[in-house]
Amino acid sequence: MKTLALPLQPKRESLADVVTATGGGVDESGDMRVRARAFAEPLLAGETTLSGENVLAHADATANILAGIGGSDAIQAAVYLSYASAQLNRPDEVIGKAFGDGFARLAIEASKLERVQQRSRINRHEQLADAEQVGQQTEFVRKMLLAFSRDLRVVLLRLASRLQTLRWCASARKTPAPSLLRESHEVFAPLANRLGIWQIKWEMEDLIFRFQEPDTYKMVASLLDEKRIERETALEQRRAEIEAALCAQGIAASVSGRPKHISSIVRKMRGKGLNFDQVFDVRALRVLVPTVDDCYKALGWVHQRFAAVPEEFDDYIAKPKINGYQSLHTVVRDDDGRAWEIQIRTPKMHQHAENGVAAHWAYKEAGTKGYAGVSAESDYDAKIAVLRQLLAWERDLSDAAPQHGLFDDRIYVLTPQAAIVELPAGATAVDFAYTLHTELGHRCRGARVDGAMVPLHTPLKNGQTVEVVATKEGGPSRDWLNPELRFLASSRAKSKVRAWFNAQQTRETIARGRDMVDKLLQREGRTAQSLEQLAGELGFKTADALFETVGKDELSLRAIETVLRPPESPSAPEDQVLLRKARTDAGARGGVLVVGLDSLLTQPARCCKPAPPDDIAGYVTRGRGVSVHRRDCNTFRELLAREPERVIEVGWSTPATGHSPAYPVDVVIEALDRQGLLRDISDVFAREKMNVIGVQTQSVKGWARMTFTVEVSDTQRLTHVLRQVQDVTGVRVARRR
Repeated sequence: MKTLALPLQPKRESLADVVTATGGGVDESGDMRVRARAFAEPLLAGETTLSGENVLAHADATANILAGIGGSDAIQAAVYLSYASAQLNRPDEVIGKAFGDGFARLAIEASKLERVQQRSRINRHEQLADAEQVGQQTEFVRKMLLAFSRDLRVVLLRLASRLQTLRWCASARKTPAPSLLRESHEVFAPLANRLGIWQIKWEMEDLIFRFQEPDTYKMVASLLDEKRIERETALEQRRAEIEAALCAQGIAASVSGRPKHISSIVRKMRGKGLNFDQVFDVRALRVLVPTVDDCYKALGWVHQRFAAVPEEFDDYIAKPKINGYQSLHTVVRDDDGRAWEIQIRTPKMHQHAENGVAAHWAYKEAGTKGYAGVSAESDYDAKIAVLRQLLAWERDLSDAAPQHGLFDDRIYVLTPQAAIVELPAGATAVDFAYTLHTELGHRCRGARVDGAMVPLHTPLKNGQTVEVVATKEGGPSRDWLNPELRFLASSRAKSKVRAWFNAQQTRETIARGRDMVDKLLQREGRTAQSLEQLAGELGFKTADALFETVGKDELSLRAIETVLRPPESPSAPEDQVLLRKARTDAGARGGVLVVGLDSLLTQPARCCKPAPPDDIAGYVTRGRGVSVHRRDCNTFRELLAREPERVIEVGWSTPATGHSPAYPVDVVIEALDRQGLLRDISDVFAREKMNVIGVQTQSVKGWARMTFTVEVSDTQRLTHVLRQVQDVTGVRVARRR
């Protein structure tokens, strides 16, 4: 006996082989399911599934499940064709000729999806130790199931098939494989819940719980069985009483018992910390009335007849759940003190709750945290809502083309270890490599897709297995950033490639700047100079920052020369600009004239750094001559107030050469930090032939503060230069300090 999941030989070669094997042509007059079964029967005879079930019997039961949830005759027929397609070499041609291209596509997609799921299921969780990764992979499997299955009927078919597998294992008293059971619990049951297919959802959850926790299942089942007759009798009496009473009130009510499943009972007991006797909705009724007004009238009668439990009342009609669910929920106690859960809604609300977008999947899937309500606002959930609406239209889709556009923006592929990777539509193997690891993306040189080598720009498809071929070292190609070549579809991958080239360019710039500085140090005979110290003197945090700025031509080598070749030491202990003899005759040579005194040492004050034609004054220091200040200097004002007798009149004089000397002046510039800012400001000083002898820069929260020390002989000219600096892009302030 063969197993369906394995390659089968011989496969039917053509439609003629199938027709011959079935004893003639396919009956055109019969219904679609009968025709499909007759077509598939000779192909599936003696075949078994991986779990050991006969394939034809499995297909019969799956079709019956679909019929039970309202599936059309066409989707029931598709069950047989999907299993038959695995036995054909050219299923698109054979099934297309016998049933049409639409059925061929549906059958092939369903068969292919089953094979992909089998591969992704094997050892998936054993290879992922991190719980967060496991959860992410589970969600990817769910998304892949929907994205890979563009036709909603494929999703319905897979759900029904999995339910039948669980049913068969239960009847055969055979525990499913752990991977299959895990996938059923983490993917298929939540998917049925999200799609609102409650019959499949509840039964699948009960079967899963039965296999996962057999002892707890038997315990709760025995508790239910002990009082089953009593409970069913009480349920029928209460149902008939409420229905008759409401009809007597003029309300056309239909009252029915609401089934409660073992898995749901246990989940509620654990989620709320309840004992079995405290689970109110073990005894539950649902009341359907024609209008919203009737809902509240029925509620009023129920609360009048029975004792309400106030904390267990919810009005989801006045305040619907975030997913649109509407109903009145209340818990009451009868004369014997037993709790009853009663739901009251209109038929429209009931239909919406059972099959529409309002089903309460969000809080049901939230586990022990989930009874506070969970919002379902993501883009993915919006697409789920669309799929759930499509469920109500399944009959209309039976002869229509597959639905497109719902998940066209994402694809899901597999690693060789069967881990699922989510990518944007149109993604390539290069995108795949960068998603796995940045370095793997940089070194990617080839790819195998489903075992075959493909060009790197080949778009990937849902369900493919991708293996990256990488070198031991290397980097990306600039061609990958060319949009016309379509190597990359992921913005994340593109940014990583750009970052690599930017880093490469920075390394080259630093190397160029280092070479320029090294050559300068050799010319100056300063090869022993500490590069870090040199960078600090120029206002840079590291030597590499200095090299990068020099390599970008944003800092001239002359500024470095100034640091390397300071002016000759003056006779004064402080920074001294001029040492002159003050004279009153026309031949005065000093830059500063001290009126009425002779042979005084003069030096500019470091606090304000005066320069012609600043209004200046002198302060006679103790042993260091005359310190010359600007009259608007705050330090000078303090000296004048404290020791006015030491203040003397001074003025600027012109040297005998007729050329005014240069004075160092500090300029403060504040600007929006950007690449090339230092270069642009330096260009203004260079264009105006103003020598820059020092630069200090600091950047905080996107703003740069720079202090330039420039040599000037006339501050009026400096004002003109600062106006030009103010015009540089991004500069906010340019002023003398």
